Amino acid sequence: MSALTDLLAFQRETEALAQVMGRLGWDQETVMPKGAAEQRSDEMGALESVLHARRTDPRVGEWLDNAEATTEAEAAQLRLIRRGYERAMKVPADLATALARTTSLAQGIWARARAADDVAHFLPTLEEVVNLRRQEAAALAGSDGTLYDALLDDYEPGMSGDEIAALFDRMRPRLVALRERVLGQGTPPKGLTGAFPEDRQLALAHEVAGVFGYDFLHGRIDQAVHPFSSGSGKDVRITTRVDEGEPLGCLYSTIHEVGHATYEQNIDDAYGLTALGQGVSMGVHESQSRIYENQLGRSAPFTGWLFNRMRAHFDDIGLHDQAAFHAAVNRVNAGFIRTEADEVHYNLHIMLRFDLERALISGDLAVADLEAAWNDRFEADFGVKVDRPSHGMLQDVHWSVGLFGYFPTYSLGNVYAGCLNEAMRRDIPDLDAHLAEGDPSAATFWLRERLQRHGGLRPPRETIMEATGGEISEAPLLDYLDAKFAAIYGV
Repeated sequence: MSALTDLLAFQRETEALAQVMGRLGWDQETVMPKGAAEQRSDEMGALESVLHARRTDPRVGEWLDNAEATTEAEAAQLRLIRRGYERAMKVPADLATALARTTSLAQGIWARARAADDVAHFLPTLEEVVNLRRQEAAALAGSDGTLYDALLDDYEPGMSGDEIAALFDRMRPRLVALRERVLGQGTPPKGLTGAFPEDRQLALAHEVAGVFGYDFLHGRIDQAVHPFSSGSGKDVRITTRVDEGEPLGCLYSTIHEVGHATYEQNIDDAYGLTALGQGVSMGVHESQSRIYENQLGRSAPFTGWLFNRMRAHFDDIGLHDQAAFHAAVNRVNAGFIRTEADEVHYNLHIMLRFDLERALISGDLAVADLEAAWNDRFEADFGVKVDRPSHGMLQDVHWSVGLFGYFPTYSLGNVYAGCLNEAMRRDIPDLDAHLAEGDPSAATFWLRERLQRHGGLRPPRETIMEATGGEISEAPLLDYLDAKFAAIYGV
């Protein structure tokens, strides 16, 4: 057998084990008994120890030195396996195990603290998570690198914190100006009223997930504190959450997670359980969830169709025409919760988190001072005082599980989605007519063929540029937002 054959067979087993670990994470957030948290942390730590040993196995280095690619896909696999091997070799095994064990426990501690609005209960654990991630960052960065960039590279390879900061500096003035114009219009659009039972919300969520192409033969929808998507290939699961007073949260979190899930489901079957068999980066992943949720799901044509489905499921929703429903779905307000934020405010939420987590990792902000820093920044950016921790620093799961460097990929996903939407509408001039019939398949097919099926074949920036045929810029996103909200609010 050749070195390439041996390497790819070994990698396939490693990928399979990683999927098993992901399934344990899904179980922990959905159906695991609360009393199992400590045992689960030991299980996660043990499995991470096995995975780390495989990822640093000396044979991987030998195979990489001797393997020869004959196709584009083989060359891409070697590139990604080498990158993973070199990063894994820099992280001590005991540190990798400690991170897996600690973040598994931390997730449950965060959930309890969030439910009780008790920051003090969470801070010691967060301190430990930050310390471990800083150790990992130092190992990865070496003497020449930056701690935050080393972590960001896990989620968006090739991107730097300075590039993100420059992007945000360009975006912020137009976002703030748009917000001021919209909020200066006075009375906001009317919201939904009525009865929205859990079973009917979930029934509509399942219906809309199917409309957007989610394959239930290889997936399922469950509930979790924080909606997420998990898995790849033939087993891709999503979660949502239900508030019986506010059905749009369930509906649009479902559409968002379906964007993630269909990306994974639509990757070429030949790439299953290989280094190419998952989304290439979190920024590219977010481009799929955000374009499904916003440019498609919140568009006037699609909300026109959805208005009728809402009334079929819930009878009276307090709104009596499609235009009023479209305005309600896209209502702009300076709310506390990122996952419920409108498109005008969403990136401002991300900018806050990016600056705070970058300061945490660099050591410029102490964990003990995080709540005050969050509250001060939120009031400065949104003009509203945070009323309780679950509306502030405790609202997101990310820091409890060590995902430092993840947050900016949400805004990168929005930028990428803006570029994709511009190219897609150029190629499908009658897209709105399809959306008005509740049929986004022309768009989802375009995204599958242009981007999703390729998985990790190309680096993130190249993936977007190949799909759109142009350079990456924030301008399409900002132009889209200006035009959309000018039409809704008359500004």
